Amino acid sequence: MARQTWNFDSAHSEVGFKVRHMMFSKVSGLFEEWSGDFEFDPDNPADTKVTADIDTASINTRNDDRDGHLRSGDFFDAENHPSIHFESKSTEKIDPATLKIFGDLTIRGTTKPVELDVEYHGKAVDPWGNDRIGFTATTTINRKDFGLTWNQALEAGGVLVGEKVEVELQIQATPAE
Repeated sequence: MARQTWNFDSAHSEVGFKVRHMMFSKVSGLFEEWSGDFEFDPDNPADTKVTADIDTASINTRNDDRDGHLRSGDFFDAENHPSIHFESKSTEKIDPATLKIFGDLTIRGTTKPVELDVEYHGKAVDPWGNDRIGFTATTTINRKDFGLTWNQALEAGGVLVGEKVEVELQIQATPAE
């Protein structure tokens, strides 16, 4: 099989994250609007190519006030930086079900290299006869590296928002027409 273009199935995929709040609990959220191009060959996963754009204004943490603050200039500055961009540079096959995708992530106009740990869940045919493939990809970034530096000191010590952001992508895709 040769490298094939796949379409992200947004109804069965998710771009999510978790960040520590007040030093002891984690708040999770997701981005509801995103798109991209994805080329993959299960027989040669090192030939994988991925580009993705995430709409920063589509952030959803299930709290309107927090979401508004995250869209503001204190964080994503969605008005001036409407998207987060990822572009893969290379892919390494670790074993038949594990990949590392190396690429550039741009947030708020700052681009930094990131490494995605990817688990390939395989390929199957859905009940309607369509091919599908699935992946889970994870990485951890430091939000301050991308200019998301707002924080507030806590009276008992520590800060309101953690620096480390755990990113998890649940991806299902179908072949492009």
